[in-house]
Amino acid sequence: MQINGAKALVTGANRGLGKAFAEALLARGATTVYATARRPDRIDIPGVVPLRLDITDPASIEAAAAEVGDLDILVNNAGISSNAPLLGPSTENIRREFDTNFWGTLNVTRAFAPRLAGGAILTVISALSWYAFAPASNGYAASKAAEWSLTNGLRLELADQKTQVTALALAIADTDMMAGFDIPKLPPHEVVAQALDGLEAGKLEVIADKPTANVKASLAHDPALFYADIPAALFG
Repeated sequence: MQINGAKALVTGANRGLGKAFAEALLARGATTVYATARRPDRIDIPGVVPLRLDITDPASIEAAAAEVGDLDILVNNAGISSNAPLLGPSTENIRREFDTNFWGTLNVTRAFAPRLAGGAILTVISALSWYAFAPASNGYAASKAAEWSLTNGLRLELADQKTQVTALALAIADTDMMAGFDIPKLPPHEVVAQALDGLEAGKLEVIADKPTANVKASLAHDPALFYADIPAALFG
């Protein structure tokens, strides 16, 4: 997949990784970059085409797909994280996370897939696709595990039309979602550079940081070893 000369769309492009993706795609020579958000008036990236897209709203998805037409690269970046323990007083936040992270990603991909023959999809998953860390993030982790499985399934179903499907997995980037954590964080532009390098190299999965690499490596071993000392398992 070559970014230079491509037409791309990024979901959740008003801040964080999404904004960094839109900027990097332009810098690498994409001819058109649709930067989407629920509030496109909040997009302040010179050179992009701001576009309204609420990935939880089927009508919004349909309207965006009709406006964009053919596409070379779809970046499924939009997602949410809320306080969603699995056994909390309500399942409302869990449903919101699945509506965005799983169903929203699936519905956007379904709308654009017929327009992506010979192109590529990059979906942002998480280290939490592979483990659970704390009760408040359990709903998010479950939705991201589902999104990882979704990404693998889409790769198979889109193979006949030669659409490359790449997953970007990361733990800790310096975005609003991680603002409350006082720990070392990768700058968004570094994460995005790795992701786009991997996309152009034809990689199926890009692991952006050491904690994520350690989590994935642990899947081949007894989970008791990992959960006995999560900090060491992540950062050791």
